Amino acid sequence: MTTLTHSDGDIVARIEAAGERMARVHRAAASVIFGQDVVIEQTLITILAGGHGLLIGVPGLAKTLLVETLGKVLGLESKRIQFTPDLMPSDIIGSEVLEEIPGKGRSFRFVAGPIFTQLLMADEINRASPKTQSALLQAMQEHHVTVAGQRYDIPTPFHVLATQNPLEQEGTYPLPEAQLDRFLLQIDVSYPDLAAERRMLFATTGTEERRVESIVNAQELMAMQRLVRQIPVPDKVVDAILRLVRSARPGPEASEETNRFIAWGPGPRASQALMLAVRARALIQGRLAPSVDDVIALAEPVLKHRMALTFLARTEGQEISGVISRLASALE
Repeated sequence: MTTLTHSDGDIVARIEAAGERMARVHRAAASVIFGQDVVIEQTLITILAGGHGLLIGVPGLAKTLLVETLGKVLGLESKRIQFTPDLMPSDIIGSEVLEEIPGKGRSFRFVAGPIFTQLLMADEINRASPKTQSALLQAMQEHHVTVAGQRYDIPTPFHVLATQNPLEQEGTYPLPEAQLDRFLLQIDVSYPDLAAERRMLFATTGTEERRVESIVNAQELMAMQRLVRQIPVPDKVVDAILRLVRSARPGPEASEETNRFIAWGPGPRASQALMLAVRARALIQGRLAPSVDDVIALAEPVLKHRMALTFLARTEGQEISGVISRLASALE
């Protein structure tokens, strides 16, 4: 179990206060984004855990609006990059320009790109070339970029929320496994239910403008992110995380189904992601420690983009979500 660095009473009060604040954040986002409570929760989990999220869904499901809304509610500076086939790495991270200063001659000056923000929306990330996609890798993992041998630090906190359209595959470049692994969660955005879509019709086609206000700021968010890492994790939850991740890896110790259906499985970063995500989910829901139910609930968004099916599995009509569901059900 995680060792606490503060007195139990102090951390309990801080967890309860943070849970109440995040509940307000969730309600504010839900007042603008209708019928996507699970998506909002998983996105907040991603940010609280200090990670990046990959939002996958068809056009028109308010993915862009979700990022803009969370930027306002969380008090973060946000920017958006529309990824296109002709987008260059310098369009993301910036470049050096040669300028002439009167009386001092010429010198190079670094012009920062849109990646220098706190919440970056990478819209349709798979439409850019692999060279451009890789420009995000260093910033996502190390929180700085290097241009002409000079290091430039990214503002903190820094989160990338990338979107991807699962339908139109022409003119796209699939994200490499190394970049997919940088995303803490893959968040599937589905259609809203009937009641939510009905509310959406009246809210978005009238004259009233929907606005949200900042509930927390960047410093408070970073304090909550540090608090997430202090939440104790019971041994049974740690064991469930390890059992789940290791059961998804083919090999001599794997089950027959795993070896039959899974071509390659999740690495240790999946275990780390689950450990942080279950803590963040517990905090958001106002609980003092995560449970095995949190591991089961987050199994698919954590593992889905970190493993692949075999050719045999695809020919038999297997889906990655179904395989993960069966692995997670063994934890119950």
